[in-house]
Amino acid sequence: MQQPDWLQIGRWWQSLGPWAASCLRIGLVLLLAWLLIALLQRAIRAFRERLAKRLEDREAVQRADTLARVFRYSVKVLILLLAGTVILSELGVSVAPILGAAGVVGVALGFGAQSLVRDFLAGFFLLLEDQIRRGDVVTLDAHAGMVEEITLRYVRLRDYDGRVHFVPNGSIGAVINQSRGFAQAVIEIGVAYESDLDQVMQVMCEVAQVMRADPVFAARMLDGIELAGVENWADSAIMIRGRIKVVALEQWSVRREYLRRLKYAFDAHGIEIPYPRVEHRTLTAKPAPVAPALD
Repeated sequence: MQQPDWLQIGRWWQSLGPWAASCLRIGLVLLLAWLLIALLQRAIRAFRERLAKRLEDREAVQRADTLARVFRYSVKVLILLLAGTVILSELGVSVAPILGAAGVVGVALGFGAQSLVRDFLAGFFLLLEDQIRRGDVVTLDAHAGMVEEITLRYVRLRDYDGRVHFVPNGSIGAVINQSRGFAQAVIEIGVAYESDLDQVMQVMCEVAQVMRADPVFAARMLDGIELAGVENWADSAIMIRGRIKVVALEQWSVRREYLRRLKYAFDAHGIEIPYPRVEHRTLTAKPAPVAPALD
């Protein structure tokens, strides 16, 4: 078996000159950047899992998860920028003129980049003030849904129909968060004018008490129904309004089940729920009277 000619290999390597060393250094930079990103993702994942086991507060876990994702994204961008700068230097490209040109271009495009800067600043304060977290159900101006992702640039929501909304942070004016602390399942029922209102309210309270005794809903309901009383007199019904204090994000399921049970309870007590009706009548025309004959 022929042994490799190390002298020949050495001469070939020397003939490559500085390019070989530059390619080797560039490869090492790329490898190091990839390793740093992989280690960063693994460390953040382990930290998030450990924190989730220690923290019993669901809101604190969501906040930690959101901050971990943003931190991972920011550090990843920083690593890639540093790696790109080193690679350009190895290729013989001076970074200083590029930075100077970038400054000139940045001034020229400053007005056009105002929205981008506004998005990043708004995203920073959105996270700093802990206004929303991943997994929250929120309304951001005209957009509503569950928060799937928060970055310094945008918030990604998924609504009830499955549609995805990308909301730039700079365009967010008012934030309505339905996932903090507790919620209220608002109940508004219309009953006939002939109904006994005291009986109606008693039945509504009894239905809420039965639900609280149900193991399925006992953990969701924080209190019984709080009746505000008669809300208004509608065209064909008396509107009674109340609310049930529930765990956050459980207001819809509790309200649906309460309305279902209340319908059966009203039927059992003979309480009428008015609804629009159309009455058809068939009228038979009478024959016109015959005028008397003239002689």
